[in-house]
Amino acid sequence: MDWLSQYEPKKVTAQEAMRVLRSGYRIFVSGNASVPQRLVEALEERALELRNLTLIQVLVIGKTDYVRPELAEHLRVNSLFISPGIRDAVNDGRADFTPVFLSEIPRLFKTGRLPIDVALIQVSPPDRYGYCSYGTEVGVTKTAAESAKIVIAEVNPNMPRTLGDSFIHVGKIDYVVEVDYRLPEVQMAISSPEQEAIANHLAAIIPDGATLQMGIGGIPDAVLRKLRNHKHLGVHTELFSDGVVDLVEAGVITNERKTLHPGKIIAGFLMGTQRLYDFVDDNPIVELHPSEYINDPFIIAQNDRMVSINSALQVDLTGQVCADSIGTYFYSGAGGQVDFVRGAARSNGGMPIIAMLSTAKDGTISRIVPTLDPGAGVITTRNDVHYVATEYGVADLYGRTIRERAKALVEIAHPKFRAELAEAAEKLYHVPRLFVKEVPWARE
Repeated sequence: MDWLSQYEPKKVTAQEAMRVLRSGYRIFVSGNASVPQRLVEALEERALELRNLTLIQVLVIGKTDYVRPELAEHLRVNSLFISPGIRDAVNDGRADFTPVFLSEIPRLFKTGRLPIDVALIQVSPPDRYGYCSYGTEVGVTKTAAESAKIVIAEVNPNMPRTLGDSFIHVGKIDYVVEVDYRLPEVQMAISSPEQEAIANHLAAIIPDGATLQMGIGGIPDAVLRKLRNHKHLGVHTELFSDGVVDLVEAGVITNERKTLHPGKIIAGFLMGTQRLYDFVDDNPIVELHPSEYINDPFIIAQNDRMVSINSALQVDLTGQVCADSIGTYFYSGAGGQVDFVRGAARSNGGMPIIAMLSTAKDGTISRIVPTLDPGAGVITTRNDVHYVATEYGVADLYGRTIRERAKALVEIAHPKFRAELAEAAEKLYHVPRLFVKEVPWARE
């Protein structure tokens, strides 16, 4: 138990730990369900005494009071994926957004392109060898901690001990703040009828033995519920939630036919309920790894029958996918969409899928559009896109001409927008009127 001699002297309060901060420091904070809440609260207090602090984060769950206007001269957020709580601050100019693929974020830290002075993390208590697990968030946090000059860790007995490349020794932690609070929970979504319809379409084309990547939300959760009659599914994903637990317990997800890490669920981070956190705790079938591995398209492609399911805000008639902004309004980020689209595309039998509702704003706006809104960000290019799914079907765009793509996308648009989309397809992309009339609704 020699590690105890290193651990005990490092124990401080959150306020004491923040005394290490100096004006101009760049601070990384772990995200998702692993936000070190007491340290963040103490950071907000300490920031008022300093100037020009930069807080580097990805997706966070919970309060984001540190973007309030009165802290603007003291602490500025640089987000690599925009959380709902800082969305307005980014678009108002009170916070920054750095667009980057999830697979490449760790490289920014390693190379010093995005230097880190202090990393604020949350970990499980040390095991008998002195190793703490990063728990629910290994993704970018492990590399950030390894790249930081100073590491401050909340040690929480409620943090599950996840396995994989997910450990830090107490000797690498500079300050320890012991806490005891439950992790934030994210409930599975109640899917709408339209999301259920999308799930039915996707369940019909996902093969037995597929390895899955999907996130959380109405569509991913609906898809997982529709896969109960499938066999020997596997998981290699940047994140997963309770729906995966359901399929493991039902014997659907076995990971036995995976060609990379057979028998294992491989992920970068996870969000869900306490049931999920209990499931992954010291569970040998679950491994968490850093994003530079999980999201590497060349690693992803080693999974045969890799099926990736990602979302979009808009898709134009040529297949360009916007997923990070609404026009010039920054909404989220690239995340891992392109990483998995390209990985699944190169997989033997792989299927990269973009899935979205056909409309937005209570059905008043079509998500399939003639051209993307001015300022909209192209996340997945028309060259990368393969399948696009809505509640009206699945369009297979890979290897198709622009005219074939436009026709296929009009066919899965909401019926009330199809006539104007068909007109735009004719005007912009020379889809012949006779060609358009082959679609029954065009004659209505």
